[in-house]
Amino acid sequence: MARVAACFGDDVSTDIIYPGRYMATVLPTETPQYAFADDADLNGALRRGEIAAGSVVVAGWNFGSGSSREQAVSALKGHGLTVVARSFARIFLQNAVNLGLETVTCPGLSAEVGDELEISDRSIVNLTRGETFEVQPLPGAKRAVVEAGGLIPWVRRRLLRESR
Repeated sequence: MARVAACFGDDVSTDIIYPGRYMATVLPTETPQYAFADDADLNGALRRGEIAAGSVVVAGWNFGSGSSREQAVSALKGHGLTVVARSFARIFLQNAVNLGLETVTCPGLSAEVGDELEISDRSIVNLTRGETFEVQPLPGAKRAVVEAGGLIPWVRRRLLRESR
């Protein structure tokens, strides 16, 4: 079960997720402090650890639009968040796969902050509202990369397997 920590509408850009003024900070250990930096309440709750790892950010269409900055993904992954959106910007979704951020595409999702969600490969059940929504699963190869923790761990595992 996962609790919805934040809800956003459509066209959430990478500037909202990780403002451009922090682009000099690129280390995955440092980027999380700037997640949603312009939303003082959300950023503060994340920084204080009030939002547990495994919590969900819900959004509308085209989440992660704008630039190709992977720091936006790194900032979210650093907090252990899952992003459930109606759709994702193409580059954001590929960065999410490459870095191992859990994303779920669910075009019909309806949820509010505080709702409890049960997420599987096929559906999301909003336990608070008693509603079920179909998800669009990631293709198998992309799912394998996310499950490995990202592209680098996935490649490392493949190379180790092949060297035996």
